Amino acid sequence: MRVAATKFALTSILFSAVVTGLADARTPVDPAPAVSATVSVAELPRQGRETFELIRQGGPFPYSKDGTVFFNRERLLPPNKRGYYREYTVKTPGSRDRGARRIVCGGPPRVPHACYYTADHYASFRKIVE
Repeated sequence: MRVAATKFALTSILFSAVVTGLADARTPVDPAPAVSATVSVAELPRQGRETFELIRQGGPFPYSKDGTVFFNRERLLPPNKRGYYREYTVKTPGSRDRGARRIVCGGPPRVPHACYYTADHYASFRKIVE
């Protein structure tokens, strides 16, 4: 009798674990956590401040990719329609390519609604505050 009770208990535990796991797998995940970290324009590296000023002036930009659509595939920025965000390169001294630093802005090109700085190629963002 004890063996049957133990098997029943184990079966119940396993069944509960499977059902709970399936329920968790279907639980919607917040698609875009809010960017809570901020950085002031003055705290940006010199090259970041220069890029930010170029954005406000409407260019000219040193890289052909500057001003192109940023698709927010990482889903770290607030969700918006396609084409809302644009990315700009922040020069990295000593880098032979564009480097990892970017400013991503959303809204109208010269007067964006919000801009975000990433020093790690879109792994994290900090909202730029003036």
